[in-house]
Amino acid sequence: IFNFIFKKRQDEADKEKSDMNNTQNKGEEEINLNNIELKIKSPFGDNIYVFSPEDNPKKVQQIIDRAWIKQEKNQFGPDRYAFLFMPGEYDESIKVKVGYYTHVAGLGILPTDTKINELRCDARWLGGPDNHNATCNFWRGVENINISTQTLWAVSQATFMRRMNINGSLLLHDQHGWASGGFLSDSKIESYVDSGTQQQWLSRNCDWDAWTGQNWNMVFVGLEDGKAPKGTWPGTKFTTVDSTPLIKEKPFLIYDNNQYSVFVPELQKDAKGISWGDGAKGETISIDEFYITNPEIDSSDTINIALSEGKNILLTAGIYELDKALEVKNPNTIILGIGYPTLIATNGNECMVVSDEGGINIAGILFDAGAIESENLLIVGKEKSNKNHSENPILISDVFFRVGGAASYPAKVVNCILINSNNVIGDNFWVWRADHGEQVAWDKNTAKNGVIINGDDVTIYALMVEHFQEYQIIWNGNGGKMYFYQSEIPYDVPNQEAWMSHNGTVNGFASYKVGDEVTSHEAWGLGIYSFHRDAVVDLNTTMEVPDRDGVKVHNICSVMITGNPGISHVINNSGEAANNPGDRKIIVEYENGIKK
Repeated sequence: IFNFIFKKRQDEADKEKSDMNNTQNKGEEEINLNNIELKIKSPFGDNIYVFSPEDNPKKVQQIIDRAWIKQEKNQFGPDRYAFLFMPGEYDESIKVKVGYYTHVAGLGILPTDTKINELRCDARWLGGPDNHNATCNFWRGVENINISTQTLWAVSQATFMRRMNINGSLLLHDQHGWASGGFLSDSKIESYVDSGTQQQWLSRNCDWDAWTGQNWNMVFVGLEDGKAPKGTWPGTKFTTVDSTPLIKEKPFLIYDNNQYSVFVPELQKDAKGISWGDGAKGETISIDEFYITNPEIDSSDTINIALSEGKNILLTAGIYELDKALEVKNPNTIILGIGYPTLIATNGNECMVVSDEGGINIAGILFDAGAIESENLLIVGKEKSNKNHSENPILISDVFFRVGGAASYPAKVVNCILINSNNVIGDNFWVWRADHGEQVAWDKNTAKNGVIINGDDVTIYALMVEHFQEYQIIWNGNGGKMYFYQSEIPYDVPNQEAWMSHNGTVNGFASYKVGDEVTSHEAWGLGIYSFHRDAVVDLNTTMEVPDRDGVKVHNICSVMITGNPGISHVINNSGEAANNPGDRKIIVEYENGIKK
């Protein structure tokens, strides 16, 4: 099964591109969504549709269906879409299918303000309609909607489901085909959630009737009391953290009092359950305080002018080629993406540099490496900062990074995201050096590291980081907290000599590296996986930490998916080897060199 799944990721890339081109070469009348008139004209540009309950439901469905035809298989294509639903109850005939680079959102203050009968993301394209393989169902999201029926959400990384009210059950798989997710937050499900064959999953601040399903690593943080499934490692694959210590939910677009605004939820401490059960709590900012971008017109210069004038930024659906960094300098600035806007570095530059100021929100953006190697794609704060932002943290939500796969050139970067500021909250990242797609090889889409964290007291919920050529993450700051980590080490290592750490004395690079000088760090629910596809190589250990009292790890597993052996240890030189396909080796507790 494992051989089949991962071979398909590579083999289907060429077929996918051919199928996509065939679909997009159909008649212009068939795929032109902009010639269907709606009651409300979108103020946000092409490919962002604002639906009203008063719209003809057949026209709404026609737009949704045509986008799905284009986007079901469009893994590396340029199209971006957002479907925004005005508050109200929609005709029960409307069925929303969510494809690649598609963002679906309600515009009410509460998810119960916007009622749709059916929403789904199935997995019928990779390997044929009977395969149900969702391991490549990336880059799509849904938020702030009430769904009336059972919801199918068969997704993997770089997806989000937030602030939802689902009146039926929620299925995270398509007929038990494999999936590699994922992220669910601030949502209420009236019936059960079935994770099925999901390899791993984080659920944060949710409420439901029941949870069923476990595979390698299922993590629950801040659920309503009594709603987490029973048991923990080693008897189950469940990790439960009673409350969410510090969180600001992602800002979102609303329509209220006949105007658009952005709602910014308040900071919560020790949170349990959904944030909106007693109404929305936070600040409403008029759309007049935002600069609304246009990918056909805007550049680094025009967006930076708006930022210098004190504007927030609403990045609309599309691809932005940037020859210099966007400079976010003012405290409390919001950079909010709608419809998976994609920032590409074209000149060896960063895509965005964020100053060390409190309250900045960066959300809903895909960062792409370019042909000229950049040192970083996103930098947050200055190194060795001593500023304390604990009462007004910087928030980074639903941000995704990609090195290669989509471009006709070999994309290159040294490191994707560098966090120097203190008290940063990260909420749902996928940082990916492509293992399939265009111009993908060990010597083509080169990237040493995915994430480097130098700031103190940084908290991350749901970090997924994969295939980088050295450490996937390096955490140098003190007081760090990680809730749910998923990682695949690189598939394409050509030989052992090319992949040696510690000045060539240790086999491979650990996925998760806690700096040698760190005195306090804690992590819950980690899964690190190997697929040595191209050579017989060894990874000595999946995680390196300094052995001292303040560094603690709860529930970590190493898994050999398939391919060549293997993984020798789990943390440092502790833990059993995973050298056979399907091996899953665990450490339940680790502190100061002592494991359980």
